[in-house]
Amino acid sequence: MRSIRAPYARSRGQRLALAATGLAAALALTATACGPSEDKAGDKADSGTAQGADKGSGTGSDNGSDNASDAKLPGDLADKLKKHGIDPDKWKNGGWKNFEKDEWLREAKDFVNPVIEGLWKPERMKDAKEPKKTIAAKDAPADQGATDPEPSPVQAKREKTPYHKNAAPVGKIFFDAPAGSMVCSGTVVKDPRNPGKSNLVWTAGHCVHAGAEGGWYRNITFVPSYNDLGKSGAELSNAAPQEVAPYGQYWADWVSTSAEWIDQGASSGGAGAPYDYAVMHVKPQQGSKSLEETVGKALDVDFTTPATQSVSSMGAWGYPAAPPYDGEIMHKCIDKPGRLSLTSAQPTMYRIGCTMTGGSSGGGWFRMVGGKTQLVSNTSIGPAENTWLAGPQLGEGAEQVYDMMSKKYGSQ
Repeated sequence: MRSIRAPYARSRGQRLALAATGLAAALALTATACGPSEDKAGDKADSGTAQGADKGSGTGSDNGSDNASDAKLPGDLADKLKKHGIDPDKWKNGGWKNFEKDEWLREAKDFVNPVIEGLWKPERMKDAKEPKKTIAAKDAPADQGATDPEPSPVQAKREKTPYHKNAAPVGKIFFDAPAGSMVCSGTVVKDPRNPGKSNLVWTAGHCVHAGAEGGWYRNITFVPSYNDLGKSGAELSNAAPQEVAPYGQYWADWVSTSAEWIDQGASSGGAGAPYDYAVMHVKPQQGSKSLEETVGKALDVDFTTPATQSVSSMGAWGYPAAPPYDGEIMHKCIDKPGRLSLTSAQPTMYRIGCTMTGGSSGGGWFRMVGGKTQLVSNTSIGPAENTWLAGPQLGEGAEQVYDMMSKKYGSQ
């Protein structure tokens, strides 16, 4: 992505400023139950349903490499890999790095994500890069569908620390892709069938699946309140694991995204963006406590696709990783949303001014409803100049993905 332009002067009045303050304050009330320990509306309901990614019994090497030669794959995963002509022994010894077309599983039923303990060490997390998902101005002509004027940039602000007291549901997602280790952002959301014990994380489809360009990403893990104290990259260079991941790691064992994203999604040009959402079911790498119990909070998801005229402000949270950011610090942008239509045949997206860059992808968009903070979208695309962000409207298709994840996998 290119460098960021200087923000324009804004004059949206005191009403927006007060609404933004209220939204930020509401999220700040989502403190965790305990502190860190010391040690759019798609109509196609088909979804990318992950298959069981149970925990291996071994650990990675002590030097933080990708080798996991001692890890053992559960029998069902070994059989699943064999079914696709993949040698389980080679997979656990680094064969997962093979993203050749014939061996890159892409169908909804094909997801596998066995835990490789010790893989995501702090130094490997620090080196992970943002996925490139940009859109050029020519891809969003104003005469196609309902598109409002481009918003003025809103300078992203650092979230207050510790994050677990100010933005408890927000965290960072790590995964491996053909280009290497990657990062996105995600949000803990409620599980209607498991109240108080949710293991569901909302993110973008392009953070879990390559869309039409490939298949499921690998070694997907969620780290709530990543870098909880907001330390700099230099300060984290020798940080202990508990400073980087205060609540540990939660590996995705089931994942679902829209059929439209799998069929249409691309890394540039906006293809599939109106359907660029995903839900992960996760399990702790260590222990048995649910994600919601661990962080102390999960958000409701609003599937009513509210009209932008009725919404005074929306806020986007995430971990921007492309320059001038380094992915270590949580940021947020709050603005009155507008509309962005990529084609007249697809759902309109929400758009706000924001200078966050890649790495913030998948991060939740929140708004106040009846005094409560709800997730209403997630970061999907933005221009190379990093002046705005757009996210899908979460309608019937998104709700079906969410409901299916709760119904089939929430209690597992």
